Amino acid sequence: MDSFLMLKSEKGARIPVNVDSFGAVGDGLADDTQAFQNAWDVACSLKDAVFLVPENRRYKVNATKFVGPCERNLIIQVSGIIVAPEEPDDWNPKYSKIWLSFSKLNGVKIQGGGIIDGSGSKWWATSCKINKKNPCKGAPTAVTIDSSSGIRVKDLTIQFAQQMHFTISRSEAIRISGVHINAPSDSPNTDGIHITDSTNVAIQNCHIGTGDDCISIVNASKNIKMKSIQCGPGHGISIGSLGKDNSTGIVTGVVLDMAKLTGTKNGVRIKTWQGGSGYVKAVRFENVEMIDVENPIIIDQFYCDSPTTCMNHTSAVKISQVIYRNIRGTSRSPNAMKFACSDTVPCSNIVLNNINLERENGIAETFCNCAIGFDYGVVLPKADCLKSSSCGGTQEDNQKQKHDPIPTHTEL
Repeated sequence: MDSFLMLKSEKGARIPVNVDSFGAVGDGLADDTQAFQNAWDVACSLKDAVFLVPENRRYKVNATKFVGPCERNLIIQVSGIIVAPEEPDDWNPKYSKIWLSFSKLNGVKIQGGGIIDGSGSKWWATSCKINKKNPCKGAPTAVTIDSSSGIRVKDLTIQFAQQMHFTISRSEAIRISGVHINAPSDSPNTDGIHITDSTNVAIQNCHIGTGDDCISIVNASKNIKMKSIQCGPGHGISIGSLGKDNSTGIVTGVVLDMAKLTGTKNGVRIKTWQGGSGYVKAVRFENVEMIDVENPIIIDQFYCDSPTTCMNHTSAVKISQVIYRNIRGTSRSPNAMKFACSDTVPCSNIVLNNINLERENGIAETFCNCAIGFDYGVVLPKADCLKSSSCGGTQEDNQKQKHDPIPTHTEL
């Protein structure tokens, strides 16, 4: 603590709390976990502090919880590289599901232009999705924001996560901008940004390439706004999965505006398991470019990410009030639009406006099962199947939907 420098020469000046001053070595070999924890304890206790991870250094840090509440106006300045231990056997068993976790914080900024590197390759190799003989088990999430509010995250790179890259959980008023997320296309379960049980989240100007969903939004999340997103490689931008193991899933008020998806498995997707309950509604996907995407527009209510066959169920998460507008590009599969909805809980109020999806070789088509809605403007491939449901909807119902109000959302 003798070498700890505090600079406060004038009112309102920041107080730097440098991890090097607490014994961090920054050579990528020494374990700097305790130095980070000690520096955090001091930074969190001071008003106007900057928790500083200096540039041009590489800090190896094991699983750590950065817990608040902290004094006001804390900045977490990651200018250098934070790297996780490469060997799963070296992981702190106390924290098997997290790497860097930030919780119970309010009004904190996380920034700095640095890199957070999960060293995930050996974790991926042990996944049951890579080696079918291995048991299926979880791995750490690289960065977690939990039980927090008013957090701003900008200008960071998160890469090679052990499993998910960046999770927002049980939080409110989170703003993410200028974040780059990188992992190979074959890295299992490496979602880019995963949102659960959170409200008022905005994601803007982010470039995400992973082995799973670029962005995934799951239960108890509402008012999620995404703008200017580049996705690829990966599995697309997804709501879900929801309803696994007969659970309830609720997601409302989701907007994606301006996105480019390149070479992804899916484009914009809603995925639910059979047997669930709850609902997805008030969703808008607009101004999206698809380049060589396998399933550009897809609702899949028969999702089954399981090594065993999923049982048929009559209950399902209800999907309604979904708008697709100004979406263009190329599809790798014949079904450029696929609405595979529950036979007993049909999708309703599915609206298509100004869609132009083509195949490089072949004819693009639209598939519908129990999906009720309408289209207007130029829509290619044609989606006449939305107007003729065999699951309880009628032509009159569909005409009535043209006059039903569908919620709109404010811009980012």
